[in-house]
Amino acid sequence: MTVTTGKVNLLGLTQPQLESFFDSIGEKRFRAGQVMKWIHHFGVDDFDAMSNIGKALREKLKASAEIRGPEIVSEDISTDGTRKWVVRVASGSCVETVYIPQGGRGTLCVSSQAGCALDCSFCSTGKQGFNSNLTAAEVIGQVWIANKSFGTIPAKVDRAITNVVMMGMGEPLLNFDNVVAAMQIMMDDLGYGISKRKVTLSTSGVVPMIEELSKVIDVSLALSLHAPNDELRDQLVPINKKYPLEMLLAACQRYISNLGEKRVLTIEYTLLQGVNDQPEHAEQMVVLLAKIPCKINLIPFNPFPHSGYERPSNNAIRHFQDILHKAGHNVTVRTTRGEDIDAACGQLVGQVLDRTRRSERYIAVRQLQSEPVTTPVATNRS
Repeated sequence: MTVTTGKVNLLGLTQPQLESFFDSIGEKRFRAGQVMKWIHHFGVDDFDAMSNIGKALREKLKASAEIRGPEIVSEDISTDGTRKWVVRVASGSCVETVYIPQGGRGTLCVSSQAGCALDCSFCSTGKQGFNSNLTAAEVIGQVWIANKSFGTIPAKVDRAITNVVMMGMGEPLLNFDNVVAAMQIMMDDLGYGISKRKVTLSTSGVVPMIEELSKVIDVSLALSLHAPNDELRDQLVPINKKYPLEMLLAACQRYISNLGEKRVLTIEYTLLQGVNDQPEHAEQMVVLLAKIPCKINLIPFNPFPHSGYERPSNNAIRHFQDILHKAGHNVTVRTTRGEDIDAACGQLVGQVLDRTRRSERYIAVRQLQSEPVTTPVATNRS
């Protein structure tokens, strides 16, 4: 169970918020920079380890503040190097974080909510419904946990995590303030120093919040499109009934235009056999995206129990890609990664409940045996 201490969790505070915190306890604002470095560059959660801070201030911090990330329930490692962490958040629910290595790049897929309210028909996360928004500390805490697990301390030296995508469980724009704060820490040099081009927020299409996002941050934007017309998208992505494609794409185009610097919109399109993978769908996409600077990421469906959908054939995927290529679009097909640990795109929820129960049984048995209790880490090494 998550214990509520009543103390301020410094893990999720941006630099301005941390400066305000030090003001509130009668300390100099420059202490914010010192503490941020200890937390995010060095992975420290013990105030006594902060050697450049005086003992009196350390005691004051221990009385009023804490540095607490989500509880790690399990860590799985795929045969292809993909890693998945299951972490428990304050609501008691579990969420998942996935690390995907590829060449010299390491991408961390971060969750923003426990469950999701949007109920996209092909996504296993949506099938569990919505439970809670993650706090800023729980969002950035996923980066903090992953970074420490690789031993890449300080965070900016030979780091394994080069990119962060808000594409895990939940709709990021429905947890706006906490997600924005976490992304600001990701990009802050006192945090993780990740380029704004390498932090990406993915949305299913919450139009008013796309407009708000452009006012406060300039991260890259990805759109979960999945259908080239309103009739089909209404079925696959129900939020389309409220914010149809014309309205949605106009908002995305304004966001990209505000960024300047030749930035483009990433289009994510999950291919479902016999549903949205036909040549006419590709041709409709060509027309739909003709005036939008974008790159297209095709995602072959990753099956999960009772989904009702199937993955298209390789020939169908290539034919779909070829139509878009010939129209001049930059198109890639996402390689399925981490499927053996239920970490592939659209699979996040997987066996979370089963693993949570296994973890609880493990702890109960160890307590009965009067042995020291540690949270088990399940691995699947090749």
